[in-house]
Amino acid sequence: MSTSVISIHHGEPVSQARKIMVESGVHHLPVVSGDALKGIISWSDLLRISFGDAFGADERAVDATLDHTFTLEQVMSADVITVTPQTTVHEAAEILCKGDFHCLPVVEGGKLVGMVTSSDLLKYLAELY
Repeated sequence: MSTSVISIHHGEPVSQARKIMVESGVHHLPVVSGDALKGIISWSDLLRISFGDAFGADERAVDATLDHTFTLEQVMSADVITVTPQTTVHEAAEILCKGDFHCLPVVEGGKLVGMVTSSDLLKYLAELY
């Protein structure tokens, strides 16, 4: 699991989520209130609501449209399946295989402490072989 998790506060504008993902290269962004996980927003969620990139629109225009049309709470997934630090690699892989998502927030004592992504599992598998 990755323990240096980049997240976004639930009150931030949607454009800030897009900016963080572009600048940091992540595709999944936990939405938090303090240390508590409120939901998760993915790059796919942003693509679903933003057609500007497909038509070459100016980034500022896309951001303004997103911020005036949606809140993070409207775009994020609030029903997030989570795991704990004690969850095995096998269990995490099974959960990811059965779901239509590619990351699992790791929560302990109600606090977000890490993330496990499909890419993390593939890297782990590659290191084994």
